[in-house]
Amino acid sequence: MPFYERGDVRIRYEEAGSGFPLLVTPGGGLNSRVSNWPTAVFNAMEIFKDEFHCITMDQRNANGGESSGPIPASDPWGAFADDQLGLMDHLGIKQFFFMGYCIGGCFALKLMERAPERVVAGVLVQTVGHHPEHPDYMYNSGRDVWAPELLPRRPDLNMDQVERYLHALYRERPEFVYSVSREFARSCQTPMLVLPDETPAHPLVSSIEVASLCPNAEITVFPWREPPELKARTIDRVRKFLRAHQ
Repeated sequence: MPFYERGDVRIRYEEAGSGFPLLVTPGGGLNSRVSNWPTAVFNAMEIFKDEFHCITMDQRNANGGESSGPIPASDPWGAFADDQLGLMDHLGIKQFFFMGYCIGGCFALKLMERAPERVVAGVLVQTVGHHPEHPDYMYNSGRDVWAPELLPRRPDLNMDQVERYLHALYRERPEFVYSVSREFARSCQTPMLVLPDETPAHPLVSSIEVASLCPNAEITVFPWREPPELKARTIDRVRKFLRAHQ
């Protein structure tokens, strides 16, 4: 299992297939890790490796993963983008597609803001965002689920640091998709395809707002996970979208 290292950051990643590069990040919130793919709504690494050079990774400090790094209270979304862009640099990849599940929707828009010349197109699958009826859902999940498992493994960290980190992730910009502003979304020219969901972590309103604000965004029907024939057509639409932007 290969690793990319930069300073005090160590990122585990995997590759499959060949073709135009496609960086795909699994869901799981702050526990976004490679081992989540078998239970994903669809396994992008398996499905698209026949046509694309698929790359995936454990995000830093995901419990059950093998990536590690600081938890910066200053620009934490930018730190994730640095990990992802650094991995692409490590692999010698300049331009790529990005497909993000769950928290990966926030990653996608941050990457488009940070490096618009590198992200050729993006797919946002069931993006995390601010749910008006569950405004602290992601913060509470980080505090109550992620942190209690992380802290025993990291004696260099404490709950006060974790709470500052979670505040910077989810409360400093408590609206939309957390990682970028609506103003950026209105200006973002990157083509993207949005696959919506409706849960406390993946509010439908966030997916609709991304598709409404971003000038070159498309959105699929909702719901799309059932029946199987509709899900298969939705996956085929993702493939056609990626092909169209190679």
